[in-house]
Amino acid sequence: MKTVPKICFVESQGYSVLNSNTRRSSTGGESVQHSLLARAFAERGWQVSMVSQDIGQVDGVVVSGVQVWKTYKQSAGLPYLRFFYPRLTSIWRALHSADADIYFQSCAGLMTGVVAKFVANRSRKMIFRVAHDTDCVANQQLIRFKRDRHIYEYGLRRADLISVQSNAQAEVLNANYGLSGIVVDMAAEIPAETPGLARDSDVLWVNNFRAFKRPELVLNIARSMPDVSFTMIGGPMKGYGDLYSKVREEARTIDNIQFVGAVPYSEVNSYFSRAKLFLNTSDSEGFPNSFLQAWVRGVPVVSFFDPDGLIASKGLGISVNTQKDFKDALSGLLAQDDKRLRIGQRARQFVTDRYGSQTIVREYERLIQDRFGIGLGDA
Repeated sequence: MKTVPKICFVESQGYSVLNSNTRRSSTGGESVQHSLLARAFAERGWQVSMVSQDIGQVDGVVVSGVQVWKTYKQSAGLPYLRFFYPRLTSIWRALHSADADIYFQSCAGLMTGVVAKFVANRSRKMIFRVAHDTDCVANQQLIRFKRDRHIYEYGLRRADLISVQSNAQAEVLNANYGLSGIVVDMAAEIPAETPGLARDSDVLWVNNFRAFKRPELVLNIARSMPDVSFTMIGGPMKGYGDLYSKVREEARTIDNIQFVGAVPYSEVNSYFSRAKLFLNTSDSEGFPNSFLQAWVRGVPVVSFFDPDGLIASKGLGISVNTQKDFKDALSGLLAQDDKRLRIGQRARQFVTDRYGSQTIVREYERLIQDRFGIGLGDA
């Protein structure tokens, strides 16, 4: 009897997005991506599991057709010793419980090396997906400890398949590590159209707070545009609590900024639906999940960062170079309702045609079949 192929998604915050009832607020774009892909693989007939941090859930609980194996609680263990126990031991145990044919992991870090070692020991397969441009550049990864950087690079070099978010990432990965990456688009959740929905927020900014996200620029832009309303959403990432507190306190002194703070993924999309424009101030990224969340809701993006030039080439908003460009772009689009709506309609159609979860899963299925000889045809 032939077996159903099994895939496991390894994402520390994935359960928080997969189960909308958790109301955990500090989740990033990769958590969203893992949740969307896991659901889509399950809908296709795969046996799907996820390895995620312990936030009080029952071990092995099934959500949306995905079985979740928990690792450790963030606060558990003694300093220094907790690297081994409970962290490494619980991760290894959860990977073993998943017993998958393929393990899918993203974001540069310790977990990349751990998963690579696990699959090597058991003759399984690993897909690593680049989540940020710096994942491809030696010594520039968003990794705190040198030890973890070495573990990451061990895993990166041993991944059986590396997927990247853009051609630019593929080129940098090859230049720095001599490795080949295959471009696979991000997955998007396609909501039903809501004609006539009130757009009562001018400019929306959504990001977890880190230095490269440059939230302080939003404050400067808002001060220079007192008649435009700005909404800021995001929570503090580890190590950036001071940045979050500083921006929050300063934002409260600016009348045209609504500082919301952290909002769970299950609730944040309502803010996108009410916004006229989405603002991105990062100086580097991967492919922001927030772009897809905005575009699929008909919201143009104004951004410094433009992955593979999509914003400019596809007419999905405006790509800028300076802070003055930001002000001019926002003012121009807010003053031209017809133009803004046309861009929004084009953006929604673009995402619907190219980024639907099932479309992206079928692309992964083709790669998995070609590379590993694993697929639903074996079931």
